[in-house]
Amino acid sequence: MQNTIALVDDDRNILTSVSIALESEGFKVRTYADGTEALRGIQTSPVDVAVLDIKMPRMDGMELLNRLRENSNLPVIFLTSKDEEVDEVLGLRMGADDYITKPFSQRLLIERIRALLRRERLAGRMEEATPEEQAIQRGNLMLDPSRHLCSWKGQEVNLTVTEFLILKTLAHRPGHVKSRDQLMDAAYGESIYVDDRTIDSHIKRLRKKFRQVDTEFQQIETLYGVGYRYREA
Repeated sequence: MQNTIALVDDDRNILTSVSIALESEGFKVRTYADGTEALRGIQTSPVDVAVLDIKMPRMDGMELLNRLRENSNLPVIFLTSKDEEVDEVLGLRMGADDYITKPFSQRLLIERIRALLRRERLAGRMEEATPEEQAIQRGNLMLDPSRHLCSWKGQEVNLTVTEFLILKTLAHRPGHVKSRDQLMDAAYGESIYVDDRTIDSHIKRLRKKFRQVDTEFQQIETLYGVGYRYREA
């Protein structure tokens, strides 16, 4: 089935060149020049992945992501400029799945989109679970990979695909430390590179979501200079 990508940027040259590249790879593309137009379009006609510029008139990428996250886990990739490091971190904490710094390789963007789509297909599968997809119960935590469900003390915790895969990797072997590189491979695949700050931001976002359910949540531990681990019960 042909996947649809929402491309949102106020630079018409980027909209034209990137949409041509995506369409040549078999994607269907909807382009928007600002966040307000994109929000209306995505809510009316859902897409599979959204690629958002951060700096836009009327409604910027941050606000658009925030509005989308009110009722959707749509995979989102941010396009950022080199001087927008703070925005990158904030965007990931808000729930973006990835970011690419301008100027960027169109081939890299296409591979990142494909990686997100692969994870979405894995998360959305409803058939009988393989051993890796069977539900994981760790004390108060329940993860069901076959249905992309997560709960803590019986309350649902709404996770993006990236957050779910990171948590699943940590919870699979409580007490065992996972390095950032291992978490990157689990969440993004070995062919995709992201820097350490990306994993750190996802971990902070995970903790925040669980603490909204339970203010005393402390299960994800940081071992400085080493990585992260899920505490044994």
